[in-house]
Amino acid sequence: MLERVLRCAGLRTGLYTSPHLIEPTERVRIDGQPVSTEQFAAAFSLVHDTAERLLSAAAIDMHPTYFETVTAMAFVLFRDLGAQTVVLETGMGGRLDATNVVDPMLSVITPIDFDHEKFLGDTIPQIAREKAGIIQPGRPAVTSRQHPAALHVLEARAAETGSALLSAAAWRVDHLELHPYGSRFHAAGPGSGVEVDCPLIGAHQVENALTAIAALNHLGFTPGQIAGGIAATEWPGRLERAGSAPDIFLDGAHNPAGARALAGYIRHFHHGRRIWMVFAAMRDKNLATICPLLFPLASELIFTAPAQSRAYLATEIRQISGESRARVTAGTAEALALVRQAQPGDAVFITGSLYLVGEARALLMG
Repeated sequence: MLERVLRCAGLRTGLYTSPHLIEPTERVRIDGQPVSTEQFAAAFSLVHDTAERLLSAAAIDMHPTYFETVTAMAFVLFRDLGAQTVVLETGMGGRLDATNVVDPMLSVITPIDFDHEKFLGDTIPQIAREKAGIIQPGRPAVTSRQHPAALHVLEARAAETGSALLSAAAWRVDHLELHPYGSRFHAAGPGSGVEVDCPLIGAHQVENALTAIAALNHLGFTPGQIAGGIAATEWPGRLERAGSAPDIFLDGAHNPAGARALAGYIRHFHHGRRIWMVFAAMRDKNLATICPLLFPLASELIFTAPAQSRAYLATEIRQISGESRARVTAGTAEALALVRQAQPGDAVFITGSLYLVGEARALLMG
Protein backbone atom coordinates (compact mmCIF):
# COMPACT_ATOMS: atom_id res chain seq x y z
CA MET A 1 0.00 0.00 0.00
CA LEU A 2 2.81 2.41 0.86
CA GLU A 3 4.62 1.78 -2.42
CA ARG A 4 1.45 2.09 -4.50
CA VAL A 5 0.55 5.46 -2.97
CA LEU A 6 4.10 6.75 -3.49
CA ARG A 7 3.93 5.65 -7.12
CA CYS A 8 0.47 7.14 -7.67
CA ALA A 9 1.82 10.42 -6.28
CA GLY A 10 4.35 10.51 -9.11
CA LEU A 11 7.48 9.22 -7.41
CA ARG A 12 9.77 6.64 -9.00
CA THR A 13 9.60 3.85 -6.44
CA GLY A 14 11.68 0.91 -5.35
CA LEU A 15 10.15 -2.01 -3.48
CA TYR A 16 12.06 -4.81 -1.75
CA THR A 17 10.12 -7.82 -0.42
CA SER A 18 10.70 -11.47 0.38
CA PRO A 19 10.27 -14.25 -0.34
CA HIS A 20 9.48 -14.33 -4.05
CA LEU A 21 6.60 -16.42 -5.36
CA ILE A 22 7.92 -17.55 -8.74
CA GLU A 23 11.08 -15.67 -9.80
CA PRO A 24 13.76 -14.08 -7.55
CA THR A 25 13.51 -10.88 -9.60
CA GLU A 26 10.13 -10.24 -7.91
CA ARG A 27 12.02 -9.24 -4.76
CA VAL A 28 13.32 -6.03 -6.37
CA ARG A 29 10.79 -3.81 -8.13
CA ILE A 30 11.00 -0.45 -9.82
CA ASP A 31 7.69 1.38 -10.29
CA GLY A 32 5.90 -1.85 -9.40
CA GLN A 33 7.68 -4.01 -11.98
CA PRO A 34 10.31 -6.65 -11.21
CA VAL A 35 13.76 -5.81 -12.49
CA SER A 36 14.87 -7.76 -15.56
CA THR A 37 16.89 -10.96 -15.31
CA GLU A 38 19.79 -9.11 -16.97
CA GLN A 39 19.68 -6.30 -14.39
CA PHE A 40 19.41 -8.84 -11.56
CA ALA A 41 22.37 -10.85 -12.89
CA ALA A 42 24.53 -7.75 -13.33
CA ALA A 43 23.82 -6.65 -9.76
CA PHE A 44 24.69 -10.14 -8.52
CA SER A 45 28.00 -10.09 -10.35
CA LEU A 46 28.93 -6.76 -8.77
CA VAL A 47 27.97 -7.84 -5.24
CA HIS A 48 29.56 -11.29 -5.56
CA ASP A 49 32.82 -9.93 -7.01
CA THR A 50 32.97 -7.34 -4.23
CA ALA A 51 32.41 -10.03 -1.59
CA GLU A 52 35.17 -12.19 -3.10
CA ARG A 53 37.55 -9.24 -3.10
CA LEU A 54 36.76 -8.48 0.56
CA LEU A 55 37.22 -12.14 1.47
CA SER A 56 40.63 -12.18 -0.21
CA ALA A 57 41.62 -9.10 1.75
CA ALA A 58 40.35 -10.69 5.00
CA ALA A 59 38.02 -7.70 5.37
CA ILE A 60 34.98 -9.95 5.99
CA ASP A 61 34.75 -13.34 7.70
CA MET A 62 32.50 -15.13 5.22
CA HIS A 63 30.56 -14.64 2.02
CA PRO A 64 27.26 -12.80 2.57
CA THR A 65 24.21 -15.04 2.90
CA TYR A 66 21.65 -15.33 0.11
CA PHE A 67 19.42 -12.71 1.76
CA GLU A 68 22.33 -10.36 2.47
CA THR A 69 23.49 -10.70 -1.13
CA VAL A 70 20.07 -9.95 -2.62
CA THR A 71 19.62 -7.02 -0.22
CA ALA A 72 22.90 -5.50 -1.40
CA MET A 73 21.83 -6.17 -5.00
CA ALA A 74 18.59 -4.29 -4.33
CA PHE A 75 20.48 -1.23 -3.08
CA VAL A 76 22.67 -1.32 -6.21
CA LEU A 77 19.62 -1.59 -8.48
CA PHE A 78 17.69 1.17 -6.70
CA ARG A 79 20.71 3.45 -7.11
CA ASP A 80 21.39 2.56 -10.74
CA LEU A 81 17.74 2.66 -11.85
CA GLY A 82 16.99 5.98 -10.18
CA ALA A 83 14.48 5.07 -7.47
CA GLN A 84 13.47 8.23 -5.63
CA THR A 85 11.81 6.58 -2.63
CA VAL A 86 12.20 2.96 -1.52
CA VAL A 87 10.00 0.72 0.64
CA LEU A 88 12.04 -2.04 2.30
CA GLU A 89 10.45 -5.05 3.96
CA THR A 90 12.65 -6.61 6.61
CA GLY A 91 13.40 -10.28 6.02
CA MET A 92 13.22 -11.46 9.64
CA GLY A 93 13.05 -9.58 12.90
CA GLY A 94 14.61 -6.21 12.21
CA ARG A 95 17.41 -5.41 14.64
CA LEU A 96 19.96 -7.63 12.87
CA ASP A 97 18.26 -7.73 9.47
CA ALA A 98 20.32 -6.87 6.40
CA THR A 99 17.81 -4.16 5.42
CA ASN A 100 18.45 -2.34 8.69
CA VAL A 101 21.67 -0.69 7.50
CA VAL A 102 19.62 2.22 6.12
CA ASP A 103 18.79 5.55 7.75
CA PRO A 104 15.04 5.55 7.04
CA MET A 105 12.64 8.44 6.55
CA LEU A 106 10.14 6.43 8.57
CA SER A 107 9.84 2.97 10.12
CA VAL A 108 6.59 0.99 10.17
CA ILE A 109 5.81 -1.96 12.44
CA THR A 110 2.75 -4.10 11.76
CA PRO A 111 1.10 -6.30 14.45
CA ILE A 112 3.74 -8.33 16.31
CA ASP A 113 2.94 -12.01 16.76
CA PHE A 114 4.75 -15.31 16.98
CA ASP A 115 6.97 -16.15 14.00
CA HIS A 116 10.55 -17.35 13.54
CA GLU A 117 10.68 -18.15 17.26
CA LYS A 118 13.92 -20.11 16.82
CA PHE A 119 15.69 -16.87 15.90
CA LEU A 120 13.61 -14.08 17.44
CA GLY A 121 12.57 -15.53 20.80
CA ASP A 122 9.57 -17.39 22.13
CA THR A 123 7.77 -14.54 23.93
CA ILE A 124 6.07 -11.43 22.57
CA PRO A 125 8.48 -9.03 24.36
CA GLN A 126 11.50 -10.89 22.97
CA ILE A 127 10.14 -10.79 19.43
CA ALA A 128 9.12 -7.14 19.86
CA ARG A 129 12.68 -6.20 20.87
CA GLU A 130 13.95 -7.60 17.57
CA LYS A 131 11.22 -5.81 15.58
CA ALA A 132 11.83 -2.56 17.47
CA GLY A 133 15.39 -2.55 16.16
CA ILE A 134 14.23 -0.83 12.97
CA ILE A 135 13.34 2.29 14.97
CA GLN A 136 16.34 4.50 14.29
CA PRO A 137 17.60 7.52 16.27
CA GLY A 138 15.55 10.62 15.65
CA ARG A 139 13.43 9.00 12.94
CA PRO A 140 9.65 8.68 13.35
CA ALA A 141 8.01 5.27 13.57
CA VAL A 142 4.44 4.17 12.98
CA THR A 143 2.96 1.14 14.70
CA SER A 144 -0.20 -0.84 14.21
CA ARG A 145 -2.33 -1.63 17.25
CA GLN A 146 -0.19 -3.96 19.35
CA HIS A 147 -0.38 -6.42 22.20
CA PRO A 148 0.34 -4.34 25.37
CA ALA A 149 3.57 -6.28 26.01
CA ALA A 150 4.79 -5.48 22.48
CA LEU A 151 3.74 -1.84 22.67
CA HIS A 152 5.67 -1.39 25.92
CA VAL A 153 8.86 -2.55 24.17
CA LEU A 154 8.27 -0.27 21.17
CA GLU A 155 7.64 2.72 23.42
CA ALA A 156 10.84 2.02 25.33
CA ARG A 157 12.85 1.80 22.11
CA ALA A 158 11.32 5.04 20.79
CA ALA A 159 12.20 6.83 24.04
CA GLU A 160 15.75 5.46 23.88
CA THR A 161 16.25 6.68 20.30
CA GLY A 162 14.38 9.96 20.65
CA SER A 163 11.92 8.87 17.96
CA ALA A 164 8.32 9.98 17.64
CA LEU A 165 6.10 6.89 17.89
CA LEU A 166 2.85 7.34 15.98
CA SER A 167 0.03 4.83 16.35
CA ALA A 168 -2.57 3.66 13.86
CA ALA A 169 -4.84 3.56 16.91
CA ALA A 170 -5.15 7.33 16.47
CA TRP A 171 -7.26 6.54 13.41
CA ARG A 172 -10.73 5.05 13.64
CA VAL A 173 -12.82 3.14 11.13
CA ASP A 174 -16.30 4.42 10.29
CA HIS A 175 -18.94 2.81 8.07
CA LEU A 176 -17.00 -0.40 7.56
CA GLU A 177 -18.26 -2.68 4.78
CA LEU A 178 -16.37 -5.96 4.64
CA HIS A 179 -17.11 -8.07 1.58
CA PRO A 180 -15.60 -11.33 0.28
CA TYR A 181 -13.17 -9.52 -2.02
CA GLY A 182 -12.09 -6.48 -0.01
CA SER A 183 -13.48 -3.68 2.15
CA ARG A 184 -14.77 -0.11 2.13
CA PHE A 185 -14.62 2.32 5.03
CA HIS A 186 -13.89 5.86 6.15
CA ALA A 187 -10.63 6.32 8.06
CA ALA A 188 -10.87 9.27 10.44
CA GLY A 189 -7.67 10.53 12.03
CA PRO A 190 -6.00 13.61 13.49
CA GLY A 191 -7.26 16.46 11.35
CA SER A 192 -7.89 14.30 8.30
CA GLY A 193 -10.09 11.63 6.78
CA VAL A 194 -9.73 9.14 3.92
CA GLU A 195 -12.42 7.27 2.00
CA VAL A 196 -10.89 3.81 1.54
CA ASP A 197 -11.80 1.21 -1.07
CA CYS A 198 -9.36 -1.60 -0.28
CA PRO A 199 -9.05 -4.45 -2.82
CA LEU A 200 -7.01 -6.65 -0.48
CA ILE A 201 -9.09 -9.43 1.06
CA GLY A 202 -9.57 -9.98 4.79
CA ALA A 203 -10.47 -8.02 7.91
CA HIS A 204 -6.77 -7.84 8.84
CA GLN A 205 -6.17 -5.65 5.80
CA VAL A 206 -8.28 -2.93 7.40
CA GLU A 207 -5.69 -2.64 10.18
CA ASN A 208 -2.90 -2.75 7.59
CA ALA A 209 -4.59 0.05 5.66
CA LEU A 210 -4.93 2.19 8.80
CA THR A 211 -1.23 1.71 9.51
CA ALA A 212 -0.32 2.70 5.96
CA ILE A 213 -2.63 5.72 6.18
CA ALA A 214 -1.02 6.86 9.44
CA ALA A 215 2.43 6.64 7.86
CA LEU A 216 1.43 8.34 4.61
CA ASN A 217 -0.46 11.11 6.38
CA HIS A 218 2.65 11.83 8.46
CA LEU A 219 4.72 11.99 5.27
CA GLY A 220 2.36 14.64 3.90
CA PHE A 221 0.38 12.79 1.24
CA THR A 222 -3.15 14.02 0.58
CA PRO A 223 -6.30 12.01 1.30
CA GLY A 224 -6.90 11.74 -2.45
CA GLN A 225 -3.41 10.39 -3.11
CA ILE A 226 -3.76 7.89 -0.26
CA ALA A 227 -7.20 6.71 -1.37
CA GLY A 228 -6.15 6.34 -5.00
CA GLY A 229 -3.03 4.36 -4.17
CA ILE A 230 -4.72 1.96 -1.79
CA ALA A 231 -7.52 1.33 -4.30
CA ALA A 232 -4.89 0.31 -6.88
CA THR A 233 -2.90 -1.98 -4.56
CA GLU A 234 -2.15 -5.56 -5.57
CA TRP A 235 -0.47 -8.16 -3.34
CA PRO A 236 -0.16 -11.57 -5.04
CA GLY A 237 -0.41 -14.70 -2.94
CA ARG A 238 -1.99 -13.03 0.09
CA LEU A 239 -5.65 -14.06 0.05
CA GLU A 240 -5.54 -13.59 -3.69
CA ARG A 241 -8.49 -14.86 -5.69
CA ALA A 242 -6.98 -16.96 -8.47
CA GLY A 243 -10.10 -18.60 -9.90
CA SER A 244 -13.88 -18.71 -9.79
CA ALA A 245 -16.56 -21.44 -9.93
CA PRO A 246 -15.10 -22.73 -7.71
CA ASP A 247 -13.46 -19.78 -5.99
CA ILE A 248 -9.74 -20.50 -5.57
CA PHE A 249 -7.73 -18.45 -3.07
CA LEU A 250 -3.97 -18.35 -2.63
CA ASP A 251 -2.76 -17.34 0.80
CA GLY A 252 0.69 -17.82 2.30
CA ALA A 253 -0.60 -18.12 5.88
CA HIS A 254 2.61 -19.53 7.35
CA ASN A 255 2.43 -18.27 10.95
CA PRO A 256 -0.24 -18.17 13.68
CA ALA A 257 -1.33 -14.61 12.89
CA GLY A 258 -1.76 -15.44 9.21
CA ALA A 259 -3.63 -18.64 10.04
CA ARG A 260 -5.99 -16.79 12.38
CA ALA A 261 -6.69 -14.17 9.71
CA LEU A 262 -7.42 -16.84 7.09
CA ALA A 263 -9.59 -18.85 9.49
CA GLY A 264 -11.60 -15.75 10.33
CA TYR A 265 -12.14 -15.00 6.66
CA ILE A 266 -13.30 -18.55 5.90
CA ARG A 267 -15.74 -18.59 8.83
CA HIS A 268 -17.13 -15.13 8.02
CA PHE A 269 -17.60 -15.37 4.26
CA HIS A 270 -17.63 -19.05 3.33
CA HIS A 271 -19.70 -20.63 6.08
CA GLY A 272 -21.81 -23.43 4.63
CA ARG A 273 -19.65 -23.96 1.55
CA ARG A 274 -17.62 -27.08 0.96
CA ILE A 275 -14.05 -26.02 1.77
CA TRP A 276 -11.07 -27.60 0.04
CA MET A 277 -7.71 -26.90 1.63
CA VAL A 278 -4.30 -27.61 0.11
CA PHE A 279 -1.59 -27.19 2.73
CA ALA A 280 2.20 -27.29 2.89
CA ALA A 281 4.71 -25.85 5.35
CA MET A 282 8.39 -25.26 5.93
CA ARG A 283 10.09 -27.07 8.81
CA ASP A 284 10.61 -23.93 10.87
CA LYS A 285 6.88 -23.28 11.15
CA ASN A 286 4.74 -23.85 14.25
CA LEU A 287 2.40 -26.60 13.06
CA ALA A 288 1.13 -27.24 16.58
CA THR A 289 -0.53 -23.81 16.50
CA ILE A 290 -1.32 -23.40 12.80
CA CYS A 291 -2.94 -26.78 12.11
CA PRO A 292 -5.75 -26.56 14.71
CA LEU A 293 -6.69 -23.11 13.44
CA LEU A 294 -7.17 -24.18 9.83
CA PHE A 295 -7.79 -27.90 9.40
CA PRO A 296 -11.16 -28.15 11.24
CA LEU A 297 -12.57 -25.72 8.66
CA ALA A 298 -11.77 -28.02 5.71
CA SER A 299 -14.19 -30.52 4.23
CA GLU A 300 -11.46 -31.83 1.95
CA LEU A 301 -7.87 -31.70 3.16
CA ILE A 302 -4.84 -32.23 0.91
CA PHE A 303 -1.25 -32.15 2.13
CA THR A 304 1.64 -31.61 -0.25
CA ALA A 305 5.18 -30.25 -0.42
CA PRO A 306 6.69 -27.60 -2.71
CA ALA A 307 10.07 -28.24 -4.32
CA GLN A 308 11.99 -26.93 -1.32
CA SER A 309 14.47 -28.85 0.80
CA ARG A 310 13.15 -27.10 3.93
CA ALA A 311 9.58 -28.31 3.39
CA TYR A 312 7.81 -30.93 5.47
CA LEU A 313 6.84 -34.02 3.53
CA ALA A 314 3.08 -34.37 3.16
CA THR A 315 3.19 -37.59 5.18
CA GLU A 316 4.98 -35.76 8.00
CA ILE A 317 2.27 -33.09 8.17
CA ARG A 318 -0.39 -35.80 8.38
CA GLN A 319 1.49 -37.55 11.17
CA ILE A 320 2.16 -34.35 13.17
CA SER A 321 -1.40 -33.04 12.79
CA GLY A 322 -3.12 -36.39 13.31
CA GLU A 323 -5.35 -35.64 10.30
CA SER A 324 -5.74 -39.20 9.03
CA ARG A 325 -8.52 -38.09 6.65
CA ALA A 326 -6.11 -35.92 4.66
CA ARG A 327 -4.92 -37.03 1.26
CA VAL A 328 -1.18 -36.70 0.62
CA THR A 329 0.50 -35.78 -2.64
CA ALA A 330 4.12 -35.62 -3.70
CA GLY A 331 3.94 -32.13 -5.18
CA THR A 332 1.87 -29.09 -6.06
CA ALA A 333 0.75 -30.25 -9.51
CA GLU A 334 -0.63 -33.49 -8.07
CA ALA A 335 -2.49 -31.57 -5.36
CA LEU A 336 -4.06 -29.24 -7.93
CA ALA A 337 -5.17 -32.26 -9.95
CA LEU A 338 -7.21 -33.40 -6.94
CA VAL A 339 -8.69 -29.92 -6.55
CA ARG A 340 -10.22 -30.24 -10.02
CA GLN A 341 -12.85 -32.45 -8.37
CA ALA A 342 -14.24 -29.39 -6.55
CA GLN A 343 -17.72 -28.27 -7.56
CA PRO A 344 -18.54 -24.72 -8.73
CA GLY A 345 -20.09 -23.78 -5.39
CA ASP A 346 -17.09 -24.96 -3.37
CA ALA A 347 -14.19 -22.80 -2.18
CA VAL A 348 -10.54 -23.83 -2.47
CA PHE A 349 -7.76 -22.45 -0.26
CA ILE A 350 -4.10 -23.12 -1.11
CA THR A 351 -2.11 -22.11 1.93
CA GLY A 352 0.55 -22.70 4.58
CA SER A 353 3.61 -21.67 2.59
CA LEU A 354 4.45 -18.90 0.17
CA TYR A 355 6.58 -21.43 -1.72
CA LEU A 356 3.48 -23.58 -2.26
CA VAL A 357 1.52 -20.47 -3.24
CA GLY A 358 4.17 -19.51 -5.79
CA GLU A 359 4.17 -22.93 -7.43
CA ALA A 360 0.37 -23.06 -7.48
CA ARG A 361 0.11 -19.53 -8.86
CA ALA A 362 2.44 -20.38 -11.74
CA LEU A 363 0.37 -23.47 -12.58
CA LEU A 364 -3.03 -21.80 -12.20
CA MET A 365 -2.34 -18.43 -13.78
CA GLY A 366 0.30 -19.31 -16.33
